Amino acid sequence: PVRQRCKDIDECEIVPDACKGGMKCVNHYGGYLCLPRTAQIIVNDGRNNVIRRTPADPHRAPPNPTHQIQCAAGYEQSDHNVCQDIDECATGTHNCRADQVCVNLRGSFSCQCPPGYQKRGDQCVDIDECTLPPYCHHRCVNTPGSYYCQCNAGFQLASNNHTCVDINECDANNPCAQQCYNILGSFICQCNPGFELSSDRINCEDTDECRTSSYICQYQCVNEPGKFSCVCPEGYQVVGGRTCQDINECETTNECREDEICWNYHGGFRCYPRNPCQEPYVLTSENRCVCPVSNAICRELPYSVVYKYMSIRSDRTVPSDIFQIQATTIYPNTINTFRIKSGNENGEFYLRQTSAVSAMLVLVKSLSGPREHIVDLEMLTVNSLNYRTSSVLRLTIIVGPYAF
Repeated sequence: PVRQRCKDIDECEIVPDACKGGMKCVNHYGGYLCLPRTAQIIVNDGRNNVIRRTPADPHRAPPNPTHQIQCAAGYEQSDHNVCQDIDECATGTHNCRADQVCVNLRGSFSCQCPPGYQKRGDQCVDIDECTLPPYCHHRCVNTPGSYYCQCNAGFQLASNNHTCVDINECDANNPCAQQCYNILGSFICQCNPGFELSSDRINCEDTDECRTSSYICQYQCVNEPGKFSCVCPEGYQVVGGRTCQDINECETTNECREDEICWNYHGGFRCYPRNPCQEPYVLTSENRCVCPVSNAICRELPYSVVYKYMSIRSDRTVPSDIFQIQATTIYPNTINTFRIKSGNENGEFYLRQTSAVSAMLVLVKSLSGPREHIVDLEMLTVNSLNYRTSSVLRLTIIVGPYAF
């Protein structure tokens, strides 16, 4: 069992009554013989010399206990007076080298190399298994007397120790911060929307959408983990996620008194008096003040003043038509002319007459808000009798703080 070699079994010693009918048991290699007690055994000593002997009877003493038989080289006489093989490997009578393995043979022995080595002359040299099939799937590493297979990164050895199979890194130990996709021999990390892969290709960093474009929001962009949001200034609300729309405070909530009217403009609101008339003018209808002709002071003043309000966005493109003035009463045989009476000291406006009874106020210089402009637009009327009268439209222009 030590050398894992086959050794003959002496059935004559271990098998009770191996032979029946008075036959004698004679052991030989690979079996035994049952022979008559008077039978002679012929042993070849290897030199064509034969020796004849009679098998011994175990129940009686041998007739000549001192009789010795001659055995061939590599054999010796056994207790049963037969020639049996000498195990030189067990007795230590071999001459094998320390790096060799002794193998017993019938009548001799052999010096062989251990597994993984081959004989070259009288020496044992290592066999490079990496040059012989079955070959390793990826890499072969030769070792003294043996070898082993290695796999590339992302693979592992199969149960046959030769084939390499893919390692699913996403299932074994997910290295990705967010999304992991296994591929042959490796893996790929991806990030959720709003994130991007960092330089290590594993972790995810927030994408600052606000830095990618200055037009992503109409007013201001606020970056958040994995997303962004748009905010609007006071007086506006977000519409559609990115656009700012004016809040009409006059329809929701305001602080105007009962004797005031609320006027909404881009980004806010203002309260104006319901009765804007100043002496000697009196209110005749909404926002219309008339100076009575019975009052002597009124002879030098415009007959009527109409109060109007409008809102424009900051930095509006120019030139731009912004307001139309038109006569409410048309008299025959009269001529109407229009002019800007006051409020245009810096030349921001121009009044273009469009017909005999109307004119258009044109913005010719861009205005930045928030600010308020009060412009008096006057219509002069002259008839055929050289009678003159005038009416004023007092236009309050509120410029919002933003261009939206």
